[in-house]
Amino acid sequence: MNDLWARWTRAIAEELPAAVALRHAVHADPRGSGDEEDTARLVTDALGAGDGIRVAKTGRAIPLPGASEGPAVALRAELDALPVLEGTRVPWASGNDLMHACGHDVHLAALVAVGRAAVRVGVPRPILALLQPREETSPPGALDVVESGVLAAHGVEAVIGAHVQPRIAHGVVAAVPGPVNASTDEFEVTLHGQGGHAGYPHLLRDPILALSQLVVSLQQLASRRIDPVFGAVCSVGRIQAGAAANVVPNSATAFGSLRVMRAKDRDRALEALADIVHGTARAHGCTAELEISPCEPVLDNDAGLAVGAQGWLRHAGFGVDDQFRSFGADDFAHYCGGATRGLMLFVGLGDTAGVPSLHDERFLPRDEAVTQVAHALVAGYLAALDAPAP
Repeated sequence: MNDLWARWTRAIAEELPAAVALRHAVHADPRGSGDEEDTARLVTDALGAGDGIRVAKTGRAIPLPGASEGPAVALRAELDALPVLEGTRVPWASGNDLMHACGHDVHLAALVAVGRAAVRVGVPRPILALLQPREETSPPGALDVVESGVLAAHGVEAVIGAHVQPRIAHGVVAAVPGPVNASTDEFEVTLHGQGGHAGYPHLLRDPILALSQLVVSLQQLASRRIDPVFGAVCSVGRIQAGAAANVVPNSATAFGSLRVMRAKDRDRALEALADIVHGTARAHGCTAELEISPCEPVLDNDAGLAVGAQGWLRHAGFGVDDQFRSFGADDFAHYCGGATRGLMLFVGLGDTAGVPSLHDERFLPRDEAVTQVAHALVAGYLAALDAPAP
């Protein structure tokens, strides 16, 4: 396998100029979730392995030629951009009101370099290049991919992903066994009270006051309802109420998300959310409507794949982090468990990203990240060979 690593990574280096050019082209002309047809065509053409199979409406599953028979390994990259107005000012900045502010342009370019190099050098197990849409929204593209049956049809038993991460030091890759990203459920709460003149609060049942208390009370979910060793995050991201400074409205609405790191905490947290919502409403003389939109499960990395990848990453000269976890969520979680095993690797950017956070208007990994993500994908593939499914 050491010889395969050497030949494969040399071939990736030769593919790098074209991969970087592809990254710039994708970045300059991004597409939003569910509208990725143009991006999928651009990446498919660059991969040069045929049109593949249309999946999840705008995605592609492309079997790479030249491998011997056996269980396949899927290498996944995401197609969609975010509704962020770019602030990087590079010559290849986005030309529309969307932006690849999460590194998907890097992931796609890396997958193309890995795939083209694999066809050139020959690999022992089939590879399915998975260009997945709608990672940034619901319903998630990954769930559609799984339910389409395309993975089973191509004998995929492991799915590998790699994601850039500015919270990890440059030169380090996180390969963590077990839970690494949280589950997420989005919620909408509307509190109904009695509005009226702001100068007569004693005659009203103020839903804004009740909603303000609710936002604070929801922090009990993390501090008092879930084991703090594993934790939970409940965040309210949007509030809407009222139309004038001197008028108390009849209702107020909040939108947020609830995240846990253990699957067994999810139902408990949702029950606690409902208890706090309705209890707070009653305490203020209001009533509450609560709607829950389930999103992603916990992203649970296969332990054998994670440990196997650690060895190959060290072989490549990366530092390895086996503890990193994030309350971010990723629909890659749908590939983990069930019919397939999954491994999500996080490729450290450190200060090279320029800003500390994904989804920022200034987020711009250097082009060298394409090589680092490519090597992480190769490490995951080789781990699937080293640690076959039980």
